[in-house]
Amino acid sequence: MNRIHVAYWLSLVGLLIGLPPLPGAEPLKLPPTERKAVVDEYHGIPIADDYRWLEDGDAPAVRAWCDTQNAATRGVLDALPSRAHFARRLRALHAAASPDHSALAFSGGVLFALKFAPPKNQPFLVTLKSADDPASAKIVCDPNTLDEQGATAIDFYVPSHDARWAAVCLSKKGSEQGDVTVYEVATGRALPDVVPRVNYPTAGGSVAWNGDSSGFYYTRYPRGEERPPEDINFYQQIYFHQLGTPTGEDRHIYGDKFPRIAEIDLKSTDDGRYLLATVANGDGGEYAHFLMSPGGAWSQITTFADKATLARFGHDGWLYLLSRNTPGHRDAIVRIRLDQPQLAQAEPVYPELEAVIQNFAVGQDQLVGTALVGGPSELWAYDLAAKKPVACSSPAITAIAQIVHLQHAEFLYRQQSYITPAGWKRLTFADGRGTTAETALVGKSPADFSDVEVVRDFATSKDGTRVPLNIIRRKGLELNGNNPTILYGYGGYGHSLSPAFQASRKVWLEQGGVFAIANLRGGGEFGEKWHLAGNLTRKQNVFDDFEACARRLIDSGYTRPQKLAIQGGSNGGLLMGAALTQHPELFQAVVAHVGIYDMLRVELHPNGAFNIPEFGSVKVRDQFDALLAYSPYHHVRDVTAYPAVLLLTGHNDGRVDPYHSRKMTARLQATTTSGLPVLLRYNYDSGHGIGAGLAERVAQEADVYAFLAQQLNMNITTGP
Repeated sequence: MNRIHVAYWLSLVGLLIGLPPLPGAEPLKLPPTERKAVVDEYHGIPIADDYRWLEDGDAPAVRAWCDTQNAATRGVLDALPSRAHFARRLRALHAAASPDHSALAFSGGVLFALKFAPPKNQPFLVTLKSADDPASAKIVCDPNTLDEQGATAIDFYVPSHDARWAAVCLSKKGSEQGDVTVYEVATGRALPDVVPRVNYPTAGGSVAWNGDSSGFYYTRYPRGEERPPEDINFYQQIYFHQLGTPTGEDRHIYGDKFPRIAEIDLKSTDDGRYLLATVANGDGGEYAHFLMSPGGAWSQITTFADKATLARFGHDGWLYLLSRNTPGHRDAIVRIRLDQPQLAQAEPVYPELEAVIQNFAVGQDQLVGTALVGGPSELWAYDLAAKKPVACSSPAITAIAQIVHLQHAEFLYRQQSYITPAGWKRLTFADGRGTTAETALVGKSPADFSDVEVVRDFATSKDGTRVPLNIIRRKGLELNGNNPTILYGYGGYGHSLSPAFQASRKVWLEQGGVFAIANLRGGGEFGEKWHLAGNLTRKQNVFDDFEACARRLIDSGYTRPQKLAIQGGSNGGLLMGAALTQHPELFQAVVAHVGIYDMLRVELHPNGAFNIPEFGSVKVRDQFDALLAYSPYHHVRDVTAYPAVLLLTGHNDGRVDPYHSRKMTARLQATTTSGLPVLLRYNYDSGHGIGAGLAERVAQEADVYAFLAQQLNMNITTGP
């Protein structure tokens, strides 16, 4: 991308954003975006689109338009007085943080982890002697050495059962287009085996090793002319790769009858004799399970209609399933024999729970899992031999993200809160009791949250539904309606916004800001009913919930519209678009990352087809009516005073096509009368945000906080 002098572009956008031009510069306006009307007809209804031409991201005219927008945005953001402060503060917080260990796996008696150690840009794969000996970390694969720009990331990794090899999926520039390379664990040596097209944003990717570690099963997308161009990122299948052989000789194993939008997750037993394929029907929350027995025969265990979700191999010849098809419509865990893989033969293990099961792991004689309680989660355990629950305790308003069974009656789990960094704890069982203890893999941050508290509040939505609202604030905060506040939301795919520590929030809180997080319908905070209440034709409930949370913050004295900003990404970007078009008077500023805005055309692009089970299709009349009723792009009104808007996107985004942000920017810039800026931050070297390097994340956070600080009229204290 061409770099254009900041001073020139600051004068160019001076009138647009209401800033004075630079001394000696003539004030100029950002050139209006050309309109080229295209009209589509849906169910007899004509719909005009003035900016269809911006959908072709590789067209020279679109590239030139993006460069103009980008240069204008940089001219504005780089000139903000607070940006240098935020960037400096964020770099300092990240640089002084302790290494973080995530995505742990225990295989062949060896503990693996992804280690993130700033100032390195990307996490890297290591082995550890134990969770109590972080100094023993030995590097297996470090993408930071493969790419000095920090743009190569590990999508996922899977160690072999004997811990001799690790299959590592790597992708570049946030594309999530991952190829798998095999590394020798003992030496970190990469084998010549590189298997292409294992991972892609549409359906993800997965690997599972065979018993003797001579090869692995993997998900593969079509290659070459195996499928028409429109299907090249669909029809994921299962293949097998034998180490040391050309990938062109890999065997097709299974998947011919899977749906076009199948998303496959693979797991094998510790001895590699059984292979499980969990197949999601797109992104709507439906799963089917298929089991390959030692002889190579496949059995379908569950269908999409059976409402079984998570599946885990036990250490006793059983497969454990999370069932949501119980008589009381509550979560329960059942199991089936691997040598008799029939759901009709399933045995109940853990009876119906009042809480929503989020995750679980299977030990020798224990089940250990997490239960959602409206966003936060709690630890639970069950003794398989005694057939009774085991008491466990968890601090309030915390979240447990992962559970790993080590051996015998020993587990590790990762816990964090809004104000406590993530760390790994050990859970052991003896005499029918569970005991927890800290490990040495405990995160430490220079961001001091001792003066911060978390308040769990509730808003009342339009239909009377109580919606949880988590408010992070400095202790003793005066509720005078004058506090600069960010309200964050998502509300989709059954994904829960659970407590998560972010050191970067401290730079907002220490300036007197408030950060609030809403647990909206559409998420999974209260189970599948909560999710279904906010998907398909019920999506407006999500937007109503978010509006209620904003009004709750205002009515409670935290803030007022002139001091309220909203933020979200991806499906949360759609939420931002709906919020600003439905209630422009309620917010001063909007920040939307990689958002979806044109709901009538989203399904035409690869990942959009996977979203149909969540959003619906324009081909179905009632779903079309619902989509058109809230589609943000189609509800931008002419001559309307919109809030200040910052849209961020990445050119390599395979989940949400960046044309959504391009078109929404053009539409808002052409219509807003508020005099407030509508800016597009367009990155050619990133994607959906997954795999972004540390330097890019810091730059993005600094831009966002500086933008919001200016719009909410914060009095920034920069310190010495």
